[in-house]
Amino acid sequence: MLAVAAAVLFGLALLFELVGISVQVITSTLLVTAGLFCLALYFAGVGSRQVTYRRRAHR
Repeated sequence: MLAVAAAVLFGLALLFELVGISVQVITSTLLVTAGLFCLALYFAGVGSRQVTYRRRAHR
């Protein structure tokens, strides 16, 4: 999920850069930084859900 969010942010940054849009605080540099942050979290395993089921032997 974080990788998809990063891709969207990178796409928006590219669009902002190509068109030359800068909306007050939201610039292409901010979007690239946010995308890199999402990728860093994704590679660190923050957004991944790893469920491990253990079966206990009942006697």
